[in-house]
Amino acid sequence: MNTLKNNVQLTGNVGRAPEILIFGSGKKMARFSIATRETYRNHLGEKVTDTHWHNIVAWGKMAEMVEKEVPKGLEIEIQGKLSSRSYEDKEGVKRHITEVVCRELQLIEK
Repeated sequence: MNTLKNNVQLTGNVGRAPEILIFGSGKKMARFSIATRETYRNHLGEKVTDTHWHNIVAWGKMAEMVEKEVPKGLEIEIQGKLSSRSYEDKEGVKRHITEVVCRELQLIEK
């Protein structure tokens, strides 16, 4: 069990068009969200669907691919790692966020 790693794999639909940022160093970042769905039957036998939203970040060449090939609504599969960070918003309130840093991305053709 000493080989456990921070690894996440998600399949879902892109919830909004990726936001592309280019930093002063020239490094590119893509930020977007995907929705995953889980369907099950509750204790009354009724079908229930839960939707979960995940914040995704891609860097460098992966960000370039996202910029060119990943529109809103597309179904994709990503593999990456969880990353948590804190920041101050415009009002000075400290916020915490967990994101998936994308290492691999696959477009799902219908």
